[in-house]
Amino acid sequence: MASDAVDLILEQWQRERPELDHSPIGVFGRVARLAPLLQRELEAEFARHGLTGPEYDVLATLRRAGPPYTLTPTELSRSMMISSGAMTYRLDQLEKRDLLRRSPDPGDRRGVLVTLTPEGVRTVDETVAAHLQNEARVLAALRPAERKALAGLLRTLLVTLEPPPS
Repeated sequence: MASDAVDLILEQWQRERPELDHSPIGVFGRVARLAPLLQRELEAEFARHGLTGPEYDVLATLRRAGPPYTLTPTELSRSMMISSGAMTYRLDQLEKRDLLRRSPDPGDRRGVLVTLTPEGVRTVDETVAAHLQNEARVLAALRPAERKALAGLLRTLLVTLEPPPS
């Protein structure tokens, strides 16, 4: 098995403080190093489709909602775990590009509904297909059983740390 930079860190700590359990470094160190590398791979694919990762998240969240691809800004920000200010900025940028539209909520005079436009549906449908192929490419070093095991282990950690989905 090939070594990585985290192996060196573990060896150094084992040498310097052998009485401690250093095994968490194997997980946290690798997750910390992987996160920006994975993000870079994803962002490059989004950029090929004229989007940023955060913009894709908005479009994908609306698309996953199913027809008529409409949610309130609060539902969007809650689903994406971002502030209302960040959501407003993203919606402004996507509306300028005719990928979504905001309209008054007929059920709440003060509310707004956010809906994908036909161009938004086309864009997200093209992007999600390429995005999934890109993710599969990035994970190609893992066998299907290893992917499934890793996903299950990560789910276990998330369930203990993240509030349950609403």
